[in-house]
Amino acid sequence: MIDRTSLYVGGAWVASSSTEHIDVHDPASEEVIGRVTAGTPQDVDRAVAAARAALGPWAITPAAERMAFVDRLLAALTEGSEEMARTITAEMGAPPRIASAVQVGLPLQVLAGYAALLADFPWEERIGTSLVLKEPVGVVAAITPWNYPLYQLVAKVVPAIAAGCTVVLKPSEIAPLSAYLVADMLHAIGVPPGVFNLITGTGAVVGAALVSHDGVDMVSFTGSTRAGQEIAATAGIKRVTLELGGKSANVLLDDADFAKAVKAGVSNAFLNSGQTCTAWTRMIVPRARQAEVAETAAGLADAMAPKLGPVASRAQYDRVQAYIATAIDEGARLVAGGPGRPESVTAGHYVRPTVFADVASSMTVAQEEIFGPVLSIMPYDDEAEALAIANSTIYGLAGGVWSADASRALAFARGMQAGQVDINGAAFNPVAPFGGVKSSGVGRELGRYGLEEFLVTKSIQL
Repeated sequence: MIDRTSLYVGGAWVASSSTEHIDVHDPASEEVIGRVTAGTPQDVDRAVAAARAALGPWAITPAAERMAFVDRLLAALTEGSEEMARTITAEMGAPPRIASAVQVGLPLQVLAGYAALLADFPWEERIGTSLVLKEPVGVVAAITPWNYPLYQLVAKVVPAIAAGCTVVLKPSEIAPLSAYLVADMLHAIGVPPGVFNLITGTGAVVGAALVSHDGVDMVSFTGSTRAGQEIAATAGIKRVTLELGGKSANVLLDDADFAKAVKAGVSNAFLNSGQTCTAWTRMIVPRARQAEVAETAAGLADAMAPKLGPVASRAQYDRVQAYIATAIDEGARLVAGGPGRPESVTAGHYVRPTVFADVASSMTVAQEEIFGPVLSIMPYDDEAEALAIANSTIYGLAGGVWSADASRALAFARGMQAGQVDINGAAFNPVAPFGGVKSSGVGRELGRYGLEEFLVTKSIQL
């Protein structure tokens, strides 16, 4: 039992104003493995007050000193990576290999990227007779999800602190334990009191109190589109960045390397048991190749079944099961997986990796974010129809396109309504801007663009 029932406020572990706790479950066994505090609006008030008190001194701390803390956190997280990976496996179910390589490996890359970026970042510049300064936006409320708990924390907290902001973090109550390890690290490396604060609790209580708080200058949120819409409506004139849902299209043009593209597409769709906002959950293929693609994808899905971890909670398991049932009812052709747990699995929130073919854009499975290992194969007759299908959802977070002709693939990618598109399986770039269009959100994370979200521009005429 991991008992983390204190809050980190003003550089110290303190008791909550509440005696209520939230149980943390292992989704593989469904057993309670820990508990955290159910924070209150009063706790939020204390954390915001601590962040505001620390803001003035931290904002004028030389950039080189702030950057030194990024380097120290990178060293601490590198040293503690094994414990971090074990904790993430326990709290949200990622298998050990994925927890180590992705759940911890990617945040380490992001941290290293910021360490390199900050060394040469132009905090001020001359434009004609003006001196243009980049200054911290202020107190940041960072609200992070459960699917990539460490990555999302690093992508928000690190650039905010580097920019000279102070932070109040609210991690998901489903997977909060990794955030406590980061708080331990930040405390150990000597981050000044109040620069980083941690309040656990529910979105309805702690999250809502942060978003509406007069002492918060910016809200950085990753989560569902529904929650993002509520935050945007509540935050008023605060700066808001929202990284929301996705229904990403993976388009195989007729000259693609189908063997490579289908294998990569299935792996992408099922990474983290499908609990990835950028997952290519719609594979758009030439109608003449659909049968071949469906057969290949089904075989790959069946082979992946023993390797996938559970989805993160019972609620998420039930949600995915409902979407699978709806897809069958609406006429999608099931070619792999289906309802229920995998064979021989009797406990845990495990979902059978599921593939549907003959999926039309009008179907629920093609329009709504499922957040589970469910792939839709969608046929097209010509390239124009392929692009129309790719752009036919309210989302615009990510996508992929495959072609033997790089210029053709690039031209197609330019037409896709998405914040980032991979051509022929190109690797994720942790220093390139990340974010969506349409209902997938506003703002960008990572690299220079992610840092600048936490900065305001001041012009001084000389």
